[in-house]
Amino acid sequence: MRRVYLDYAATTPTHPDVVKEMVPFLNQEFGNPSSIHTFGREVRKKVEEAREKVAHLIGANPEEIVFTSGGTEADNFALIGIAFANEKKGNHIITSSIEHHAVLEACHFLEKRGFSLTYLPVDKDGLIDPNDVKRAIKNKTILVSLMHANNEIGTIEPIAEIGKIVKEKGIYFHTDAVQTAGILDVNVNDLKVDLLALSAHKFYGPKGVGALYIRKGTRMVPFIHGGHQERRRRAGTENTSGIIGLGKAAEIAQETKEKEAKRLRELRDYMIKEIFNQIENVRLNGHPIQRLPGNINVSIEFVEGESLLLNLDLAGIAASSGSACTSDTLEPSHVLKAIGVPIQVAHGSIRFTLGKWTTKEDIDYTLEKLVETVKKLRSISPYQHDWKSTS
Repeated sequence: MRRVYLDYAATTPTHPDVVKEMVPFLNQEFGNPSSIHTFGREVRKKVEEAREKVAHLIGANPEEIVFTSGGTEADNFALIGIAFANEKKGNHIITSSIEHHAVLEACHFLEKRGFSLTYLPVDKDGLIDPNDVKRAIKNKTILVSLMHANNEIGTIEPIAEIGKIVKEKGIYFHTDAVQTAGILDVNVNDLKVDLLALSAHKFYGPKGVGALYIRKGTRMVPFIHGGHQERRRRAGTENTSGIIGLGKAAEIAQETKEKEAKRLRELRDYMIKEIFNQIENVRLNGHPIQRLPGNINVSIEFVEGESLLLNLDLAGIAASSGSACTSDTLEPSHVLKAIGVPIQVAHGSIRFTLGKWTTKEDIDYTLEKLVETVKKLRSISPYQHDWKSTS
């Protein structure tokens, strides 16, 4: 049976060259980079080389890069670190209704500790209106945190435009760039951000490692307390093999991202076109143009997303559900609710995300199985009468 992986937004396979770069630091070059002897100094040199590569990927200075355990920690560090360091100045934070849970849950944590949060709405395509940001700013606003691109529907936000507004007010600006760093051209100065989170496993690096960009002069409190690692901003012995893998992944991404993004856009647009050509009653979720190169999120009416996923999995195809249902709730994704997708339609949502090893043959096979599955599920759907009346 053919196997097709179309869930690259969830995680990517580690690039073979990244694995090759990491292996020596799992056995031969095992020194602690904080040690002053030769074993430690040799590893420290490699860690700093990786820091330079990550900085180069996003247009930052190496000393502004702090290594973390991934995107979630980086987002938490940004929000909580800024909030606690600047609470005498103000207690108001602005974010959006479609952020990743790594940001939303950090915001809820801060709300319980007396901080005031504004959750901005988005339009039907998932775009944040920069004017809404301007209107939401108060005298006590200390941070604006808005994602660069949404992980579910792929919409790319006008972060640079919003950055101008935020900077004019002298407020810290954070963006979750986990879905864009290593995939798109990302430059912290062009975006006018003070903090930016990224994660290695979203662009063919290892899991369990990421980074937070902290602009020089940004007032933060440490997120993890202990030793003096990462210039006393993040304690703990460095994940050296992971950091070196992140550095190599950043180096590869810098060389290939432009060409790869073009290839993925062509495959994405082809797949979207064919889904609409071959299946009736379909809705595209997210901005039709201003979206991630490999993101396809659609709601297929009169079917249930989880059933779609299970049937595709039986055909060897890995995707993810746009409805994000769990065993104890039938509530649809907060992102789909925010863009106004009706609950019944949202439950028929599915996300395909393409990547480095996706081929046109993979897309054609997926389309074939998707059409077959939709026909089968609609034939047994409790909404069969509604489906037939619209055909």
